[in-house]
Amino acid sequence: MRRRSLRTLLISGGAAAALALTTPFTAQAAPHSGGNYGAFAHEGQYPTVSGCSGTFRQVGATQYAEGMALKYFYSDSCGSFARIENSRDNCAAVLERANSGAARPDGWVSETVDAGIDYAYTKIGNNLDGRVSHALLTCDGHVLAETGWH
Repeated sequence: MRRRSLRTLLISGGAAAALALTTPFTAQAAPHSGGNYGAFAHEGQYPTVSGCSGTFRQVGATQYAEGMALKYFYSDSCGSFARIENSRDNCAAVLERANSGAARPDGWVSETVDAGIDYAYTKIGNNLDGRVSHALLTCDGHVLAETGWH
C-alpha cells in the first residue's frame, strides 16, 4: 500500500479534511497522524517531555498567512515540532517528516487549535539521523504557509 502525505490527503480530500477540522471538540483538540509517524524515538510525545524540554530552538524565519504565524523548532537530540500562533478556528499546525531525507513525506502529525485559544503545537517528529521535516499551517483543508525542509 502506498503511503500518502498530508498535502496529498488535503488536496484529494479537502472537503473531508475541512469537515474534520470543523467538528467541535469537547475538551482538547486531539492530535492526528498518518503514514509511518511514530516509528522513531520521541515521536508521539510533546516537546515538553522530560529530556527534550528546553532543547528546542526556532529554525528559519516565522512564516505568516492571514495574520497567523507558523514557526518551526528543532532540537539536535529530540527532533522537531511545528507551532502556530494568532490562529483562527479550523486551523492546524502540521509537521511532515521524511524518513529518506528526500523531502518526500512518509509520516505526519497535526494538532488543531483548541476552542478559546489561538495557538497549537504538534508532537515531536524525529528528523535526526538523515531524516528531514518541515512545518505547515493549514486552515479549512488548505495549506496557507509552510517552512523549508530541515
